[in-house]
Amino acid sequence: MTANPTPKSLAGLIDHTVLKPDTDEATVRRVIAEAAEHRFAAVCINPKWVSLTADALTGTEVKTCTVVGFPLGATTTAQKVHETQVAVTAGADEIDMVVDMADANAGSEDAVRRQISAIAAAAHEGGALLKVILETTLLAEEAKTLVCRAAEAAGADFVKTSTGFAGGGATVADIRLMHREVGGRLGIKASGGVRTYEDAIALVKAGATRIGASSSLDIVGAENSSTGESY
Repeated sequence: MTANPTPKSLAGLIDHTVLKPDTDEATVRRVIAEAAEHRFAAVCINPKWVSLTADALTGTEVKTCTVVGFPLGATTTAQKVHETQVAVTAGADEIDMVVDMADANAGSEDAVRRQISAIAAAAHEGGALLKVILETTLLAEEAKTLVCRAAEAAGADFVKTSTGFAGGGATVADIRLMHREVGGRLGIKASGGVRTYEDAIALVKAGATRIGASSSLDIVGAENSSTGESY
């Protein structure tokens, strides 16, 4: 499976995201309606909302995205596989899985690759894409490179910067590193702290092919009113 081609508008790159633990149904339904109106790439929600979101997005081109091993990544491969299977059965089109950061920082590339491979197989069997979240703010530079290599070898579809729950977030430097390692072969999702049109443009120019944001409306609003730089 391959990443989506880059559309002409930033809206088509954005995963409209609502992952706060206290998110209620009214908020999820509002985010779904916004995504359908603006033709965002996906709605990214916690697993309990997958079925509702998938049903509500029927007839649109907006995908249903959910998270696995979130936000710590410190669950077993079997647990992550089970979460993935439940999610795709409920209607998820895309899975954003948090890597095992302890293995990555320890240089255990084989362990990282094996885990990603198992989750990629579960996602693909259900017709879903897999994005691998590095949590870049907690990884050494060598570990970021290791995860990118492992993700490609394991058959993942994207690498992604952050959960948004560990501080920091997407940086141009990290997107450039990820693009250097897998650009043109895997998608690259910049997520965490992407709040403005200028943030998004800088990350796309660095190599991001998808943007995860909860400030999506501000980003596309600024794009629509902008007469200046675009990507």
